[in-house]
Amino acid sequence: MTADDARPYDDRKEDHRDDDHYYEYDEFGLLSENAEEYGLEWSGQPTVRRETLRLPSGLNLSALVWGTSSPELVLIHGAAQNAHTWDTVVLALDRPLVALDLPGHGRSDHRVDHHYGPVSMAQDVAVAVAALAPAAEAIVGMSLGGLTSICLAADHPNLVKRLGVVDITPGTDHKKAESIVAFVEGPEYFDSFEAILERTIEHNPSRSYSSLRRGVLHNAHELTDGRWTWNYDRLRDWKSGSGLEPGFGELWEKVSAISAPTALWQGGAWSVVDDDDVAEWMRRLPATAHKVVEGAGHSIQGDRPLELTALIEELLARSVS
Repeated sequence: MTADDARPYDDRKEDHRDDDHYYEYDEFGLLSENAEEYGLEWSGQPTVRRETLRLPSGLNLSALVWGTSSPELVLIHGAAQNAHTWDTVVLALDRPLVALDLPGHGRSDHRVDHHYGPVSMAQDVAVAVAALAPAAEAIVGMSLGGLTSICLAADHPNLVKRLGVVDITPGTDHKKAESIVAFVEGPEYFDSFEAILERTIEHNPSRSYSSLRRGVLHNAHELTDGRWTWNYDRLRDWKSGSGLEPGFGELWEKVSAISAPTALWQGGAWSVVDDDDVAEWMRRLPATAHKVVEGAGHSIQGDRPLELTALIEELLARSVS
């Protein structure tokens, strides 16, 4: 299989049309909705572009580059998500930054071996950060992106001045993430846009209809036969412990190796992080700023984006030795 064989869009329609509906997708055309929903000032379309990098593997990694100045921040999404999960946070921050599509997600290529463990993904992210945001003041990663960011901070400390980790630790396991796994490993195909949106609403009852509709448009596509499917690699293995990478529990040593000022942000409504995980984290990295975000679940950036924005600003204000 070649790098081109790994592209996920071969069976994708340009527009989403049928006899009754028209789903026109402009990935930047929905940003005004984000701003309106959260009461953010809207003075017109922000400056944002999509960049594609060729990785040493020959595969492509895609990213959103916001602003025209040197990026101050890199944002890394979680499993089965994409760079647009950060849109509201980005608009609220109003800073130049980069939001990545991890391999196998969004518009990045799917890996030929379908393995997406955080250690190996950190190597690809390091290439992207060095190319797009070498002077970034902080890296913020959520869930799988958080584990990847932990590995990046431990293995490439020159690229991570400050680290923000959203609702994940190496102590997170299948049982703690059971509800997420149930959603992600659900049906592969849906007969209509309404069907894929309905399932998304069912599993995210606290989120608004408009935010979930945007999320599906950013994270799924219509096939030429009219069915819908997710953009992320359905054959993915990001659980580690398969022999190719260490299990997540072994990544605690990566936490111990972090030298950058660090924050750990935990969902208050529900979380895949428990008290034992926090205690172990603080034992290994006692200077960490730990904060529970009330009313937020695992995806704090989606549930409480303005609160997370404030926490990221606090992280950026921390001094670096």
